[in-house]
Amino acid sequence: MQIFDLFEFNTKIELMDIGAAAIAEVPIYKTLLEKDLAHLTAFDGDERQIGKIKDLYGPQNVSIHNKFVFDGKKHKLHVCDPASGMTSLFKPKEKALLFFNGFQRFGAVEKVEDIPTTRLDDIENLNLPHFLKMDVQGAELGILENGKIALGQCLAMQLEVSYIALYEGQPSFGDIDVHMRSNGFVPHCFLDLKRWSIAPTIFDNNFRIPGNQLLESDIVYIKDPLELACLDEAQIQTLVILSHYCFRSVDLCIWLLLELERRNLIKSEGHKHYLEHVNSFS
Repeated sequence: MQIFDLFEFNTKIELMDIGAAAIAEVPIYKTLLEKDLAHLTAFDGDERQIGKIKDLYGPQNVSIHNKFVFDGKKHKLHVCDPASGMTSLFKPKEKALLFFNGFQRFGAVEKVEDIPTTRLDDIENLNLPHFLKMDVQGAELGILENGKIALGQCLAMQLEVSYIALYEGQPSFGDIDVHMRSNGFVPHCFLDLKRWSIAPTIFDNNFRIPGNQLLESDIVYIKDPLELACLDEAQIQTLVILSHYCFRSVDLCIWLLLELERRNLIKSEGHKHYLEHVNSFS
């Protein structure tokens, strides 16, 4: 397939979504599946979410696994209402739930189950991802630490990070940031920045109207763009496609295309062609 009239791309981008429950947002990678540019491996241990995931993606280019990915040990699963998205391997933290309006209800545990978990590095015949998305209610760091081999070729990750932990023992944004930087990734962009109102203050009789307190956000990390010499042609091409279709990052695309020009892998001034026609590359 011709990408931006600049290079041929004839392989599939491997996507991975851990905690793939289809609750509210449309995943940023959905366009890649629709364009037949990618294959998705999706994990969700909550059986209640599997049907919704299948309805969202359909059978083409998608493999769905009903299992909990973490550290390979048995854990207690704290089951909350499926619509809340707060079912977690970590116990909801009562003080934090009381701090935010509405969260005492969102984080109400309906039951506790003993469940097995699987290390990402222990899964056989796994399609190794170029892009990873995780929304796993506090389990992100444990998955990353137990998936270093499986994530060895990953170029970008979308992670949910918390500024005030909603769960007991939940790693902070700082903990995750240290891990990512030590493994060659840097922050690229926030996809959203969620604030929430502090109890008992409610604005306009709607507890969902935020105050100033940061709650959580989805952040995209990418392989360090100052170290492109570590990436081969296919990896840079893949990151170009992710940057355009998933992150909507025109400036990052230009930076990567300039590297391909320096390597004489695309036509001279190809980045200008991209910039002039960027709005037509839907």
